[in-house]
Amino acid sequence: MNFKKIILIAIAAVAGSYSAMADEGMWMINAINAALEKKMQERGLELSAGEIYNADAPGTAVSDAVVSMEFGCTGSIISDEGLLITNHHCAYSDIHGLSTPEQNYLEDGFWAFSAEEEVNIKGKSVFFLKRVIDVTDQVEKLKEELAAKGIPAGLRKLSHLMETRYKEETGLEAWLSSMWRGSKYYMALYEVYRDVRLVAAPPVSSAAFGGDIDNWEWPQHKCDFAMYRVYTAPDGSPAAYSPENIPLKPARKLDISMDGYKEGDYTMIIGYPGRTNRYSSSYEVNFTESLKHPISNRIRGEQMQIIKSWMDKDPDVRLKYADYFFSLSNVQELYSGEVECCERFGVVQKKEDIEAELQEWIMACPKRVEKWGDLLKNLNETYQAVSEPERNAVYFRETLIRGTRIGLIIRRAHNARNPHGAGTRMEREYAELDLRVEKDLMAYALKEYIMNINPIYFTQWQKDLIAAYTVDGVCDAEALAAYLWDNSVFTSEAGIARLMAREVPHEEIVNDPLCRFTMEVKITAFNDAKTVAENGMSLTDLEGEFTRALYQMRQDKGIVQYPDANSTMRITYGTVGGYTLRDGLIGDWKTTAAGILEKFNPSDYDFHLNDRQYLLYRKGQWGKWGHGPENSQMYVNFLTDNDITGGNSGSPVLNSKGELIGLAFDGNKESLSSDVWCQEGYNKCVCVDIRFILWTLDRYAGMSRIIEELNLD
Repeated sequence: MNFKKIILIAIAAVAGSYSAMADEGMWMINAINAALEKKMQERGLELSAGEIYNADAPGTAVSDAVVSMEFGCTGSIISDEGLLITNHHCAYSDIHGLSTPEQNYLEDGFWAFSAEEEVNIKGKSVFFLKRVIDVTDQVEKLKEELAAKGIPAGLRKLSHLMETRYKEETGLEAWLSSMWRGSKYYMALYEVYRDVRLVAAPPVSSAAFGGDIDNWEWPQHKCDFAMYRVYTAPDGSPAAYSPENIPLKPARKLDISMDGYKEGDYTMIIGYPGRTNRYSSSYEVNFTESLKHPISNRIRGEQMQIIKSWMDKDPDVRLKYADYFFSLSNVQELYSGEVECCERFGVVQKKEDIEAELQEWIMACPKRVEKWGDLLKNLNETYQAVSEPERNAVYFRETLIRGTRIGLIIRRAHNARNPHGAGTRMEREYAELDLRVEKDLMAYALKEYIMNINPIYFTQWQKDLIAAYTVDGVCDAEALAAYLWDNSVFTSEAGIARLMAREVPHEEIVNDPLCRFTMEVKITAFNDAKTVAENGMSLTDLEGEFTRALYQMRQDKGIVQYPDANSTMRITYGTVGGYTLRDGLIGDWKTTAAGILEKFNPSDYDFHLNDRQYLLYRKGQWGKWGHGPENSQMYVNFLTDNDITGGNSGSPVLNSKGELIGLAFDGNKESLSSDVWCQEGYNKCVCVDIRFILWTLDRYAGMSRIIEELNLD
């Protein structure tokens, strides 16, 4: 998923002759006041605010059925037996972890036809929100108490003290969140369940049909879902995994609508969006989009080409690197799209217009002038000053830090206090690698590092080694990389065997040429250079002041606003509808199964189908899950203009009655600037129809026990 904007403006959803307005905003679930409730009802909501979230009244609300999947994705409870639904790409790592070459659940799907076949996912937890409390006054008082004692009162210290207090008082998991960079503070209280078992997941040919080619695009045709079940102790309390545990009896579940939806229908999404940066300055946006992202995007794109070439050659490599490639691709496409959209929509200029308004507001009051008069000037000068050290830091992070997977093994071995105690973990990590792939990735990483990092950051040993492979001023980086690889204990069968047997002294690890080259320079060198360039004006502090000033200006002007996403529960509302992709190109608001057959290509992995899928799609017997005359159509994906971002993946898409009609799973390419700006008319949420999910469970997988459990008749 992706990201949206800063101030409250109307968003136009345009498709053919239809036009409707929907308000931008990821509103805190506890902030549905009378004014927001009225606006939602004007759009079509048939519920009251108290029916969506109400921690104080008896009974339950819709939000009680929505859970956080460890604050990376969102899920929702859809049965009285603790059945949880989310996106397939949220479960991807779990499915990948269960897969083997002999039983590849990514390719074949995972279907638990009985309770006994449901597989516990070790370490997985789900968080049920119980209450959100405004604790701003308590935090401010605590700050004063700490200051009086001379104790620093940073967010980490404040969070520890406040969370400990609330956890002891309530017995619930407590998380403190700062909104608008400390302008407000909220405490969220959660009940956490740690016995979570995988129930169902379709094959990637269904869940990820279209692969990377269709990612962030429209139209799409993905059945992006997976199901887990939450288990409890026999008395219903949260508990670690045990064979004696029983399915959760939830306080609330979502009802599933079989009535479908049409263009213009009201929708709302409840979930846990991870991060937006809509209060960022124009200077930060320009810095990111013109300097940081282009470097990352180019390097990650070329790393993906290396990996994909091996994945296409060898199915074993595809299985080993599927999860890693999926994550790498998702981020690379997101950042590339963000750069393109920020340029296309003139985001920097739009933020400059806001800053002109902010500066005028600041200059109208002597106290504000004293506090913020030079804020914009200082931001501009400091971003310019840090551009060179930050450019070097980006290259360092993208090459030697995260450019290879074997690099993680090397770093751990180098930093281990007891390197002989990590044999089992190292053995497991090596089993997940293919050294042919890693050799190519390492050669590329070393070449980019040598060719792009300012030599002032190189150690003398690195300089001498580079000089030995330099002719006429040009370093043969590939030959140097081959030397380091061929002479490393980390890359030979004999050396790896010695590492596994804990026979390699730590001194040998530290002096290993590949280890030494990748570890001698530390990220602290680049961070120190950035600190020097900042010259006492921390960019973090300056951006914090900018956010607080912008928040205060809008408060002063009576502008309703919501804080940046930060993995707290939010609600967003909108309507079903398409949009104009580009001049003269209209995107419809839905796709159907016919489009899957149109895209089908048996020779293209991203667009292949297995024999059963192809046969069933060709037959087109949709039964009660279909739409239209004699249920002749199957809706697959649809668009809304709900405001979402990463973390909303798997969020329930609800109709005006609070009934489930689909799951949010992606955004469109035109919305990829939404981390920092929500572009009117273009920010879309791509959703999978719940009826397509149910048809897949019923007709494709034969999961009749789940269909019966849902009690849809």
